[in-house]
Amino acid sequence: MTFRSDVPVNSSTIHFVNGVPIMGPFPAGCESLVVGMGCFWGAERKFWQAPGVVTTSVGYAGGDKKHPTYKEVCSGRTGHTEVVMVVFDTTKTTLDTMLRVFWENHDPTQGNRQGNDIGTQYRSAIYFVNDAQRVAAEASRDVFQRELTAAGYGPITTEIAPLGEYFYAEDYHQQYLGKNPNGYCGIGGTGVSCPIGVAGSTQRP
Repeated sequence: MTFRSDVPVNSSTIHFVNGVPIMGPFPAGCESLVVGMGCFWGAERKFWQAPGVVTTSVGYAGGDKKHPTYKEVCSGRTGHTEVVMVVFDTTKTTLDTMLRVFWENHDPTQGNRQGNDIGTQYRSAIYFVNDAQRVAAEASRDVFQRELTAAGYGPITTEIAPLGEYFYAEDYHQQYLGKNPNGYCGIGGTGVSCPIGVAGSTQRP
C-alpha cells in the first residue's frame, strides 16, 4: 500500500535509523498498520525496535484537514491525531504482535490525553485498512480490556476506525528519537500484559 500524499510534504523519504524508504510502495509480503498512542516520537521508536518491522514513519490521521501542519494539529481544530505508520514483514512477525506492541506501550483508557500530553491529537487510535485489521483490532481490544479491568483500570477509549488519509509529518518529527536520543519521550504503558501475539492468536483458553 502506498501512503504518498498528492501534495509534496517537507519530509525525508529515508528512515534515519535503518536507511530504508518510509514511503511506499512497500515490498511484497509487507503489511501496514496506522496507530495513535500519544506523542508519536516515542511511539515510533517502540515500533522500529520491534522484530520484523521493515520501516516506520510518523504522521497525522483521523481528521478532516488535508495536509495539516504540526502546529495545526496541535491546535485541536483539525480532528487529526498523531500517529505512527508501521510496515512489517508478515513472514517475520504478525498483526497480533504489532497490536500487542500498541496496547502494552501506552494507556488506552485516558481519552484525549496520554500522561501529561493533553489534547485530541494524543488520543489512542487504530486506523484499519481492511476488514481483517478491524476484526483483529476489536478482538485484541476486548482481550486487553479484560486484563485492564482485572488490574483496576477503566474502559478502553481507543478509536477504531477506517483509515481515511495518512499525511506524513514534517521531516524533523521523523525518527525524532533516533536523531535526538535524549529527546522527550512521553510514552508509557500500564504495566499490564496483553495476551495476544504470543501464540499468534487473539483467542484465549
